[in-house]
Amino acid sequence: MPGAAPSGVVKIALLVNEVDGTNTWQFIEGAVAEGRSMGFVVDAFAMSADADRKGFARVAEGIAGADYAGLIFVNGEVGFSYDVLRPVADSGMRIVTFEALPFRDGRAIEGLVAAFQDDYSLARLSLETLVAHHSGGGPPRVLRLAARHGTTSLDRHDWEFDDFARQGRIVEAGRAVLRDLSSPRAAAWEATAALLESFPPGSADAFWAPWSELAIGAAEAIAAAGRGDLALFSTGVSNESLRLMHRHRGIWLASAAADHRLAGTVTMRMLAALLAGEEIESPFLFSPRLVMTRDLNRAVNVANLSMMLPGWDGDAGLFDGFQWMGELKAAEGRFLRLSPEGAR
Repeated sequence: MPGAAPSGVVKIALLVNEVDGTNTWQFIEGAVAEGRSMGFVVDAFAMSADADRKGFARVAEGIAGADYAGLIFVNGEVGFSYDVLRPVADSGMRIVTFEALPFRDGRAIEGLVAAFQDDYSLARLSLETLVAHHSGGGPPRVLRLAARHGTTSLDRHDWEFDDFARQGRIVEAGRAVLRDLSSPRAAAWEATAALLESFPPGSADAFWAPWSELAIGAAEAIAAAGRGDLALFSTGVSNESLRLMHRHRGIWLASAAADHRLAGTVTMRMLAALLAGEEIESPFLFSPRLVMTRDLNRAVNVANLSMMLPGWDGDAGLFDGFQWMGELKAAEGRFLRLSPEGAR
């Protein structure tokens, strides 16, 4: 990889905000496996910025001062992401982000490559499924969970919901805004339970959650309240959400999602291409798929979901067509690489 690592060792840091749920670990597994397939040393750091912002920023500062060639940063509020990544960018390190758009006071970080779930399409697919399910007269009356503004993906999901409401395709019957996402499932359970007390049966038709971690808490609260009159729709899937969709199949009917393991794999390819001097598309969007609960059984998880959704984990053509990348993988497959001292 020309100019990437004069020492012959390419070290990559992976910094992930959020540790709840399997999506985090899916992404990490995809990124680490892809990096190691090219012979890179990959160090992963995962913690919740909501729980400890100063500690998270210190980890980023440590990465900026270390001998990494590049960083993949995952999930973050707009301003906070800028603050975290500014010292990393100033160090000359190449950066790829997933579900983060660093921006503060009119300033962005130049040279950064951003990747996202196609968040607008993701929310739109979920909401269109909700609307199509509704059989009553007039638009469906929807209760929703929303998060405080600043988290790029959740903001985009909320904006799409608001657009549906403006078009008159749905009616927002009520909402609960979550201020603290350090324990999203518990926060969603409490907020949903409180919301249901204000909306007795017959006053709403459906419930919408903009993230699978929030939908897990909402599903449990709706089931505990015996509210079979509400149909739950969401975005995102994880092993836990697939299990609960099957358990609460009369309530949680569908979720639109993108493959987070694939996202980890592809963002590592993007970073490798940046280090090799290739031109990379930015922003890059991962297309969503719809997961219907009626198609699930107890054996389905994120690892075998492609058996139900052909192409779910497909990565053909996603930044894997570089000759040098194939040569790196072929060489790594032939030889056992022993990490040099200091690279462990």
